[in-house]
Amino acid sequence: MSSACQVDFYVLQDESLSAEMLSCRLAMMAWEQGHRIVVITESEADSQQLDDLMWDHPPGRFLPHARLAVQGSAPVLIGTMSQLDGSAGEVVINLTTKTVPEPERFTRLLELVPARDHQREASREKFIAYRKLGLKPVSHEINPKKTNQSHG
Repeated sequence: MSSACQVDFYVLQDESLSAEMLSCRLAMMAWEQGHRIVVITESEADSQQLDDLMWDHPPGRFLPHARLAVQGSAPVLIGTMSQLDGSAGEVVINLTTKTVPEPERFTRLLELVPARDHQREASREKFIAYRKLGLKPVSHEINPKKTNQSHG
């Protein structure tokens, strides 16, 4: 392996913040930097919901996307963990409670941590699992006030 996967945990500090909306914004940023992105959801229904959201978010912007099952040429693909393979993209945004298998296949892994305490336990376990693989995850706190100020 030529370089280790960079793992970033984005910790939502407020329940009013949506992991799905943040995933749209992060996907837009990665796409603008020329990366191919895969957003992993828990289920087909969640993938469809995110697909619908990406048509309107970020507001006033177009994020070219498609479902992973289709394997289109869109730079942002949405699917489930079982559909993920190493050729799908360079950047993975994980919205599931599971670790991404063989994360070294990717350049970056973005883990979104929900604000609700009962949902954070899975993220803690993923953080530990990635460290056991020799990766060095970094945490970033996402706060509504800081987010709004950065756009204002």
